[in-house]
Amino acid sequence: MTGSFPIIIYHNPDCGTSRNALAMIEAAGYAPDIVDYRQAGWTRPLLEDLLAKMGIGARALLREKGTSAAELGLLGEGVADAALLEAMVEHPILVNRPIVVTPRGTRLCRPSEQVLSLLDRLPDGFVKEDGERVDIPR
Repeated sequence: MTGSFPIIIYHNPDCGTSRNALAMIEAAGYAPDIVDYRQAGWTRPLLEDLLAKMGIGARALLREKGTSAAELGLLGEGVADAALLEAMVEHPILVNRPIVVTPRGTRLCRPSEQVLSLLDRLPDGFVKEDGERVDIPR
């Protein structure tokens, strides 16, 4: 954790958005707790807590691209949150990323710049992996 301003990032190192969010946090001078959720997995209580803190339903957290969501029958309108959560626990990759938790809130940081609103100090500047310059709010 980072002193009096703890940060947790639920991270997928294979995801560019997740890598950029982590790099922005580190560029601001933080050393966050990094949870590779693909390795650590999810529990239903943790997912329910994160969803409640973000004020969203499970469908908003479901990652469709590059996952087995369609094959598992999770994309239909009638699929209940309980079924989505069960699938996310069984298949951690179904959870979209990165999710960042700080004293300022909890957010799915897509696009990665959304992480800036969760920090109490900001990097001086930032350039994403693809060369895109991020406007740092002042």
